[in-house]
Amino acid sequence: MSPTTIGLVAGTLTSLAAIPQVVKTLRSRHVRDISVWQPLLLSIGVALWMIYGILIGDLPLIVANITPLVCNLLLTGMKIYYGKNDCAV
Repeated sequence: MSPTTIGLVAGTLTSLAAIPQVVKTLRSRHVRDISVWQPLLLSIGVALWMIYGILIGDLPLIVANITPLVCNLLLTGMKIYYGKNDCAV
Protein backbone atom coordinates (compact mmCIF):
# COMPACT_ATOMS: atom_id res chain seq x y z
CA MET A 1 0.00 0.00 0.00
CA SER A 2 1.38 3.43 -0.92
CA PRO A 3 1.99 6.16 1.67
CA THR A 4 -0.66 8.31 -0.06
CA THR A 5 -3.25 5.53 0.25
CA ILE A 6 -2.42 5.01 3.92
CA GLY A 7 -2.74 8.76 4.52
CA LEU A 8 -6.09 8.93 2.75
CA VAL A 9 -7.48 5.93 4.65
CA ALA A 10 -6.22 7.24 8.00
CA GLY A 11 -7.58 10.70 7.27
CA THR A 12 -10.95 9.33 6.24
CA LEU A 13 -11.32 7.23 9.38
CA THR A 14 -10.35 10.02 11.76
CA SER A 15 -12.48 12.52 9.85
CA LEU A 16 -15.61 10.42 10.26
CA ALA A 17 -15.33 10.61 14.05
CA ALA A 18 -17.00 14.03 14.29
CA ILE A 19 -20.02 13.21 12.12
CA PRO A 20 -22.07 11.32 14.78
CA GLN A 21 -21.85 14.28 17.18
CA VAL A 22 -22.96 16.70 14.48
CA VAL A 23 -25.93 14.49 13.55
CA LYS A 24 -26.94 13.99 17.19
CA THR A 25 -26.73 17.72 17.89
CA LEU A 26 -28.72 18.60 14.78
CA ARG A 27 -31.46 16.14 15.79
CA SER A 28 -31.63 16.96 19.51
CA ARG A 29 -30.66 20.65 19.39
CA HIS A 30 -29.17 20.17 22.86
CA VAL A 31 -25.62 21.42 23.31
CA ARG A 32 -25.38 21.90 27.06
CA ASP A 33 -22.76 19.16 27.47
CA ILE A 34 -20.60 20.37 24.59
CA SER A 35 -17.84 22.85 25.38
CA VAL A 36 -17.59 25.64 22.80
CA TRP A 37 -13.80 25.55 23.13
CA GLN A 38 -13.30 21.96 21.96
CA PRO A 39 -14.78 22.32 18.45
CA LEU A 40 -13.49 25.90 18.14
CA LEU A 41 -9.88 24.97 18.93
CA LEU A 42 -10.12 21.86 16.74
CA SER A 43 -11.43 24.03 13.88
CA ILE A 44 -8.44 26.33 14.17
CA GLY A 45 -5.97 23.45 14.40
CA VAL A 46 -7.55 21.56 11.50
CA ALA A 47 -7.62 24.71 9.37
CA LEU A 48 -3.92 25.22 10.03
CA TRP A 49 -3.16 21.59 9.10
CA MET A 50 -5.15 22.06 5.89
CA ILE A 51 -3.26 25.26 5.04
CA TYR A 52 0.00 23.44 5.74
CA GLY A 53 -1.11 20.62 3.43
CA ILE A 54 -1.91 23.13 0.70
CA LEU A 55 1.47 24.84 1.10
CA ILE A 56 3.41 21.59 0.79
CA GLY A 57 1.05 20.06 -1.79
CA ASP A 58 0.08 17.05 0.36
CA LEU A 59 -3.29 15.79 -0.94
CA PRO A 60 -4.02 13.34 1.92
CA LEU A 61 -3.38 16.08 4.48
CA ILE A 62 -5.69 18.48 2.65
CA VAL A 63 -8.51 15.99 2.09
CA ALA A 64 -8.28 14.55 5.60
CA ASN A 65 -8.91 17.95 7.14
CA ILE A 66 -11.92 19.10 5.10
CA THR A 67 -14.57 17.02 6.90
CA PRO A 68 -13.37 17.69 10.46
CA LEU A 69 -13.13 21.40 9.67
CA VAL A 70 -16.72 21.51 8.44
CA CYS A 71 -17.99 19.33 11.32
CA ASN A 72 -16.22 21.32 14.02
CA LEU A 73 -17.34 24.64 12.55
CA LEU A 74 -20.91 23.29 12.51
CA LEU A 75 -20.61 22.17 16.15
CA THR A 76 -19.24 25.57 17.16
CA GLY A 77 -22.09 27.32 15.36
CA MET A 78 -24.70 25.01 16.87
CA LYS A 79 -23.24 25.50 20.35
CA ILE A 80 -23.58 29.26 19.96
CA TYR A 81 -27.01 29.15 18.27
CA TYR A 82 -28.71 26.39 20.30
CA GLY A 83 -26.86 27.23 23.51
CA LYS A 84 -29.03 30.29 24.05
CA ASN A 85 -32.07 28.05 24.57
CA ASP A 86 -30.34 25.07 26.20
CA CYS A 87 -30.48 26.05 29.86
CA ALA A 88 -29.56 23.70 32.68
CA VAL A 89 -32.47 21.93 34.35
